[in-house]
Amino acid sequence: MKTDAQLIKEARTDPDAFAALYERHVRSLHGWLRARTGDEGAAMDLTAETFAQAALGLRRFRDLREGSAAPWLFGIATNLLRGYYDRHRVETTGRRRLGLPLQRYDGGFEEVEERARAEALGPALQGALDELPEGQRRALELRVVGERPYDEVASLLGTTEVAARLRVMRALGSLSRKLKGAPQ
Repeated sequence: MKTDAQLIKEARTDPDAFAALYERHVRSLHGWLRARTGDEGAAMDLTAETFAQAALGLRRFRDLREGSAAPWLFGIATNLLRGYYDRHRVETTGRRRLGLPLQRYDGGFEEVEERARAEALGPALQGALDELPEGQRRALELRVVGERPYDEVASLLGTTEVAARLRVMRALGSLSRKLKGAPQ
């Protein structure tokens, strides 16, 4: 039986070798991610992204564990998980600041109530958005409405990722302050 290190070396030119590596590690990696996110969909996405990153980084693999790729794969997954938590934290903070529900509901009375509140808030929200500085409004639209990652927001705005995060944070803070007295 080939070691992971051998499969990775072969995978640089043979997709079947990468498939074998995938089959060897997908269940444990997916289970680990599911346990940490508590979300099957997120775990599936993170698992797929982990293997996509691994496929792109085959030349960066360093055999530090007697032929096992597990530390390398779990390291990639850990970095992706950190990004997942950061996005979740930012989205939760943004929803909280805007007074929006933290959870989504699949139908029923709660959804009707949420839509009614959103409609009532619509004119005030549009007015508050129009008052934002252009850079903040654009950053907010890209991140919150467009659901784009911060590195992409930064690239589209021609700024750093830190500056993009600050623009979104400031925009959310401004909206929250302006909407405090709006009808709900």
